[in-house]
Amino acid sequence: MGEFLKELDLTEGRSTGVPKILRVMKANGSPEPVFETDDERSYFLIRLPVHKGFLVDEDIASVATKQVTEQVMRLLQALLEEPMSTKALLEALSLTHRPTFLQNYLQPALALTLIEMTQPHSPRSPTQKYRLTGLGKQVLATKDTHQ
Repeated sequence: MGEFLKELDLTEGRSTGVPKILRVMKANGSPEPVFETDDERSYFLIRLPVHKGFLVDEDIASVATKQVTEQVMRLLQALLEEPMSTKALLEALSLTHRPTFLQNYLQPALALTLIEMTQPHSPRSPTQKYRLTGLGKQVLATKDTHQ
């Protein structure tokens, strides 16, 4: 286990692993690890709980995945790295007809709350961008298991 954590750059090889694990988990908002041993100290067990942001609600993701068209899935994949403007999304998806993009890609993704506006109070802002929601990330994460 130590070598595995070392390969992930979560520990070091000079007995500094536990403090580093504690520091990194606290910094990213993860639950505290649980340490366990017996009275004879014949074993040492550490449980690293999963950060709640990585938990997948299978029921919600399953329902959303069934409703997601191929076009919406392409849009989600385009937004995986960073928020993008309408113009950038058209370019990334190799589309030229804006009304088709709005009707078949953007509006369904917004309606399913798979994406959201970066400036929801200014929907027509020239600097408006779109980003994945938590549900959108879950749908992308589970797309292969629900097809």
